[in-house]
Amino acid sequence: MVSPLKSQEQLKRVGDKFYKEHGVEFIAVDYRSGGGTQDQSRVTKEQQLYRQDYCGCIYGLTMQREQQDKLMDEMFSPICGQTLPASIEERLELYAKRNELEDKSIPYKILKEKFLNYREFNTRLIKGKKEIIPAYALSYSTLPRKRAQGKIEFSHENVHYFNRDEIIFISRSYYNDFFESNYKSIQELIYKPLSFDEEQKLRFHITASHYNLSPIIVVEELIETKLTLHLDSKVYEDTREKLIVL
Repeated sequence: MVSPLKSQEQLKRVGDKFYKEHGVEFIAVDYRSGGGTQDQSRVTKEQQLYRQDYCGCIYGLTMQREQQDKLMDEMFSPICGQTLPASIEERLELYAKRNELEDKSIPYKILKEKFLNYREFNTRLIKGKKEIIPAYALSYSTLPRKRAQGKIEFSHENVHYFNRDEIIFISRSYYNDFFESNYKSIQELIYKPLSFDEEQKLRFHITASHYNLSPIIVVEELIETKLTLHLDSKVYEDTREKLIVL
């Protein structure tokens, strides 16, 4: 009832019909009168409250995200349980921390920042014509055409470079050595990866760039035969909230 984009008359008409059919009274209050919408925005900012930017239904969210050329990342989470940037999980962690600070009367500020978001949907590596090889793609691995075929043509300091689409391969042992971790298989890495931010340290170590989007694929060991990589992912401009302790 407070949204300036909704018809008050239509909402009241539907609410009255619901009352007649189900006996639950709909109380139509014009919250927009007297600057109600502006007051809501002001109080939200003053109290640093989370304000959902869509009506709440799947249809409204779908339409809005399509117009923004963004994903409905509110509606899905990775099977590995990794907390992704701008995800529901990240937001819940932020507001849990905010509640702790308020309980301790510690001043804070919640700001918004623009950043490059990333979601991976599927990674599949095929050796030869049909042998599927376990493979794990580091975050921000991007393949515009979603498929590349070729061979590893060059290696340097245990980093292996593909002859197509700037793809990089590293072994599980290389990954373990860098993080001092003890992953025993690629499957374990897929289902229990390190944090999103930790992975970026490895990407920077290999590429010496914070802006590199080349696919970095972790495999059990170096494969010298013909490979086909299928990688479906999306990179897009987004905003996220950031909590600063004052």
